[in-house]
Amino acid sequence: MKIKIKIRHIISLITGLSMIVLSLIMLSESRWMKSIITVGVFLMVSQFWIDKLIDNRKQQEVEEKFLEFVRALSNSVKAGIPVPKAVMMVSGADYGALTPYVKKLAKQLEWGFPLRQALMTFALGTGNKLIKKAINIVIEAEKGGGDIQEVLTKVTTAVLQIKKIKEERKSMIFSQILQGYIVFFIFIGIMVVLLIYLLPQMEGMGGMMTGQLMGGSSNLLDSGTEAAASKIDFNIIFTGLILIQGFFAGLMLGKFSEGELKHGIKHSLLMMLGGYLIFATAVGM
Repeated sequence: MKIKIKIRHIISLITGLSMIVLSLIMLSESRWMKSIITVGVFLMVSQFWIDKLIDNRKQQEVEEKFLEFVRALSNSVKAGIPVPKAVMMVSGADYGALTPYVKKLAKQLEWGFPLRQALMTFALGTGNKLIKKAINIVIEAEKGGGDIQEVLTKVTTAVLQIKKIKEERKSMIFSQILQGYIVFFIFIGIMVVLLIYLLPQMEGMGGMMTGQLMGGSSNLLDSGTEAAASKIDFNIIFTGLILIQGFFAGLMLGKFSEGELKHGIKHSLLMMLGGYLIFATAVGM
């Protein structure tokens, strides 16, 4: 997907950047500064993220309508109509997101473009891997002098089977996606409990045990221990762990559900943003 900068992208970038700058200037001592900066960063990338979601939905619609297009084309070819004329005949139907590409294909054939070139341009224009594979099969069959009618029928069957497999995988993986989110937020809860309750108690117990064992000489050791502990910022460490966990967990969910890591970006952003805001609010960052 090519990134096209629009007015809404610019507005989102300016709004997010303004939030970051204002929080640094006006809320430098506030506990909410980091949370506002995080929201600002999210706003800066939100429109590009929305574009990606829209493109994914468009590609799903393109695949569904391609099945209708191939069926209509196959029926016309069965009636004895040559492929170029059959394409021009069925191009008048509404194929949703696929309609512009079908009309462009029909125009090219009407203007005398070779069938192979027009079909390849059609496949590349959609940017859909499934359509590219199907069109390549049709082109190779046309090159070898095969029965186009039979090839179109088999392509229709293959596309339908692939779509069924994808839908079955989505329905089967939904529970695993839900479990992935639950496990991630349980992980955040553990981080919060560690930072708020367990670590302070462990530091206190460590100081008491050192005092009992070392007696009066423990003062110097205690001060050194506290100084070393103060150098460790567990807030930053735990925040980094949550962001890393959210990023890779989201990518894995996208891989399991859609078959590609890029579809996990939406899960990664949701997990990283939600995880950080929950953790920052709970621990008072």
